[in-house]
Amino acid sequence: MKILLLIGLLVGYTLALHAEEPGANNVVSSSDVNASFPPDSGPPDSGPPDSVPPDAHNGQEPLRGSGAPVPGTESNGTEAVATELWNGLKLEHDLPRPELLKTGPAPRLYSAIALIYDQETQQPLYTKNARERASIASITKLMTAMVVLDARQPLDEEISIEASDIDKIKRTPSRLAVGMTFTRNEMLSLALMASENRAASALARSYPGGKTAMVEAMNAKARDLGMERTRFLDSAGLSGGNISTAQDLVKMVSAARKYALIHQYTTATSNSVDGLGGRVMRFINTNPLVRNVGWEIGISKTGFINEAGRCLVMEAKIRERSVIIVLLNSWGRKTRIGDANRIKRWMESADARSRTSRRG
Repeated sequence: MKILLLIGLLVGYTLALHAEEPGANNVVSSSDVNASFPPDSGPPDSGPPDSVPPDAHNGQEPLRGSGAPVPGTESNGTEAVATELWNGLKLEHDLPRPELLKTGPAPRLYSAIALIYDQETQQPLYTKNARERASIASITKLMTAMVVLDARQPLDEEISIEASDIDKIKRTPSRLAVGMTFTRNEMLSLALMASENRAASALARSYPGGKTAMVEAMNAKARDLGMERTRFLDSAGLSGGNISTAQDLVKMVSAARKYALIHQYTTATSNSVDGLGGRVMRFINTNPLVRNVGWEIGISKTGFINEAGRCLVMEAKIRERSVIIVLLNSWGRKTRIGDANRIKRWMESADARSRTSRRG
């Protein structure tokens, strides 16, 4: 009996060890991982940007979020081809067959969904679950801003915060009190830079036809951009039903980059507006990387709700290479920033190796 018990314990221990092995397809739901995180409309990520400790799993990362490993992508990241995941992504013409940048091991990223897209070659440099649909939280506000600007409403028109703008879905806090009045221009700035949900709601409410027409216009623009796996249900990103894929978000970021105001507001480090009684209110960007002089960022947007996890999209120039970075469902508060920094170091290192090779 004792021998049977001992054998049972050994088998259980072996299975437990195997469950923690990298590449064992351990799937953790986003609700399990992110249940304790505060809403996205609060303060930006703080602390050291690369706060995720190096993993000791031979260059592989445990699977996080609800995504599955990318079919056709080698788990060691040395060279990956995921053509089947890239079918259907078109910006201006058909994309060539995608391949990972062949200059060394791929970056070890901790976001469940990730995509690095080279705008010059129109090829992905790295893909991870790029066709998986996921909630996108406040990344939504990029589409909101484009639709508002497309409507050509007066940017100096004043809009007041109303009770209907209060978040009744997630009950997120806001510094914008009912009765405060700002110009449409200021509302855009607060929605994009500080991810203020009430500002996004007020922009939708004041859109011709109101919030319903706004959401219809957002979905229509998504179709026009070829975002075939994207759906919007609200203008702030509070609904878990606002879903997209990393591939579709590349198209949205690329389109948003063409709007000068979206570039200006998403990359501004801070902005001050007059609140009630003339009191100056200062808001800061939810993406701390815009305050890092080592980054050259053309567009940026963060997002978070429990269904989406921590999200980040950026258009940036790294070693004279313009790329779009999409990171969805990051499992830790600082992971999306850490992943972005890992991508930057990887590309800089790859460029250095390439230059050394050419000289040799």
